[in-house]
Amino acid sequence: MTEAQTTFRSGFVAIAGAPNTGKSTLLNRLLGQKISITSQRPQTTRNRVLGVVHRQGAQMVFVDTPGIHRAIGPLNERIVDEAFSALTEADMVLLMVDASHPDEASEGLLLERMASLRSPVILALNKIDLISREKLLKEIDRWSRRHEFAALVPICATSGDQVAALLLEMERLLPEGPPFFPEDALTDLPQRFIVAEMVREKVFRLTDQEIPYATAVTVESFKEKGRVVHIHATVHVERDSQKGIVIGKKGQKLKQIGEAARAEIEHLLEARVFLKLFVRVQKNWSRDTRALRRFGYG
Repeated sequence: MTEAQTTFRSGFVAIAGAPNTGKSTLLNRLLGQKISITSQRPQTTRNRVLGVVHRQGAQMVFVDTPGIHRAIGPLNERIVDEAFSALTEADMVLLMVDASHPDEASEGLLLERMASLRSPVILALNKIDLISREKLLKEIDRWSRRHEFAALVPICATSGDQVAALLLEMERLLPEGPPFFPEDALTDLPQRFIVAEMVREKVFRLTDQEIPYATAVTVESFKEKGRVVHIHATVHVERDSQKGIVIGKKGQKLKQIGEAARAEIEHLLEARVFLKLFVRVQKNWSRDTRALRRFGYG
């Protein structure tokens, strides 16, 4: 074998972008399993989510960061700080852009930070299925003039179009080094965290615009009893009116949220799941430093 064939490459790749550009969708596709929650509403992802992709001669450790935007309020400030800190620690940055709906304000913030990074930056122009070829060529030209990217790859994270080409570009730029995780590892996140996120996703998806982003979920109990996993989780909201919406008439909305979450949790754990949900009001928790730390945003 040649030296090139025996060289192993590894590194951390921070996935950055404005809200709702498809970062979590891409990570889940790369892993072949859902660990990062998604929705059509921005700021679904609040914490760093780590996923490990294994290649024949490389290991990529992806860090899915919250969407970067001009933050207002303690919760959003912590979310954006979390995203920016990940960029400085990564071996490479994957900047994701929604080619169909540019976000000039958030993109400007990102490009300011990119200018000071020493790590290579790859641009993924996502959602190319939603635009014409003419519009795509204009977007490629526009972004090529905004920053000196190590590579620029148009993709569709939902369908997987061009994702293989994106992986090849990233692998080429990885530094030489040993793997960070064993071959069967997909993430370093505890199961309790992923379970809580799956419940929060269903609250987002099933309450439409009625519930604001001041919703948190904590897992109070996680016990294996025989072949069944018993989970008790609490959905935290800020006002009594929000509690009523999450519970719904005769408890139907909360039941719907629980059934949808349980199906995904069973797929994740590969086991039968008994999921019990509670709803609790904690007044203005998104502006309370102590509550933010308790819910994992401190």
